[in-house]
Amino acid sequence: MEYALQLENITKIYGKEKAVDDFSLSIEKGHIYGLIGQNGAGKTTIMKMIAGLALQDSGNIKIFGDSRNLNEHRGRMSFMLEAPYLEGSMTAYENLQYIRYVRGVASQDRISEVLEIIGLTDTGKKTVRGFSLGMRQRLGIGMALLSSPEIMVLDEPVNGLDPEGIVEIRCILKRLCEEQGITILISSHLLSELSELCTDFVIINKGKLIEKLSESELKIRCRNHLTIKTDKIEQTAAVLEKCLNIKEYKVVHEDEIQLYERLDDIELVSKTITSNGMIITKFVIEGENLEEYYLSKVGDINE
Repeated sequence: MEYALQLENITKIYGKEKAVDDFSLSIEKGHIYGLIGQNGAGKTTIMKMIAGLALQDSGNIKIFGDSRNLNEHRGRMSFMLEAPYLEGSMTAYENLQYIRYVRGVASQDRISEVLEIIGLTDTGKKTVRGFSLGMRQRLGIGMALLSSPEIMVLDEPVNGLDPEGIVEIRCILKRLCEEQGITILISSHLLSELSELCTDFVIINKGKLIEKLSESELKIRCRNHLTIKTDKIEQTAAVLEKCLNIKEYKVVHEDEIQLYERLDDIELVSKTITSNGMIITKFVIEGENLEEYYLSKVGDINE
């Protein structure tokens, strides 16, 4: 398996605090990885170490399998770790022209290609000062695209955007991955948006890797279930096991059962519970989303 990026047991300490704690992650080529965590979880610090803006205190970083020539390989990457710097008095084309000079991109035709990709071809002589936030973010992605990177690292690229702007960014990033094979590492506090975009999900909490799972694995974990709440939840669980031979369930929040089998026979489940003396106060088929799954993974850790 070919990895675009590998982080091996990296740790970063600021003062007495471990911002990143023995974190390991292997990123496959041509995938979109979503880095999920609360503010202060270590997401931005990880991205800064990948970019060379911060040096890990221990551990190893490999880019395209090489840990020795990182700066050379970073030339095949692009980063947007903060709001992009845009010159408001210049047009989109002029901003990209400036970046072309700075990055040493040989072909001026690349500017037109990028404007087409990010949907800003028709902005003409309109200066960036008059752009919406969504247009500015798309231009920032365009600046990152100008050098034809193989890996893009994006920290909160949809922060502050309205729903329309978020969808525009999502569509651009999906096309870049699917059509050009660009590997993308992205963070966002909008977990519902990451669930629509990413192929892989990385949950981080207090600098530690909690779980890494693929899109298909997430769908299995977040599959439909029957949520049951009664006046005697422990006895209810025992009844389900004894009378219906149910094994696929879990007790959450200490007072609810999430049942993953017998969903096609919920009348029998209900009758079995009530006939054994329990009073049902909640009985509904639900499905977890990414945000709920994330909270279920980190909730107990932070309590």
